[in-house]
Amino acid sequence: MDPTPPPGTFGLTRIGGATGVAISLGQWLIGDASRYTHAFVVLDDGTAMEAEPAGARIRPLDHAESHAPVAYSWAIELTDEQRQAIVREARACEGVRYGFSAYLHLALSRFGIRWPWLIRRLERNGRLICSQLVDAVYARAGVHLFDDGRAPFDVTPGDLANLLIEKYWRDNLATNGPTN
Repeated sequence: MDPTPPPGTFGLTRIGGATGVAISLGQWLIGDASRYTHAFVVLDDGTAMEAEPAGARIRPLDHAESHAPVAYSWAIELTDEQRQAIVREARACEGVRYGFSAYLHLALSRFGIRWPWLIRRLERNGRLICSQLVDAVYARAGVHLFDDGRAPFDVTPGDLANLLIEKYWRDNLATNGPTN
């Protein structure tokens, strides 16, 4: 994909195969159906940080972009210092284990069930799914994507897509007007 998004940008895409189907179904079941089922952070060397079932790892950006559609957080304005901090925090996540228990939490939350013991576990275990990784990395870099008090373990790829649509793209349109 050209042009290359700047470091610190997050991307959204779809995962293929059985894992992608399972995540799409899970998102649909929790009321968060989205065309995006995966999120990643663009690093500063043509790579991206991704949380995957095998753990968080750095991969070539081409790998992250290999499934269409791909959307980027171009509309979120970041300073060079914020971008550097996001990249630094993303790199620090390499090897973090995958947060499978987050899916249980997200499913239960859909039905208004928030088990305190599960929330404490999610806060302590340091494991992350892809969208949690994006939100946690941004927060650790001092950039808060959501202003509603949600924890990183409450963030899905659909939430990130909706954030771009509802907050940044809408605000940009209101400020700059439509383009032809």
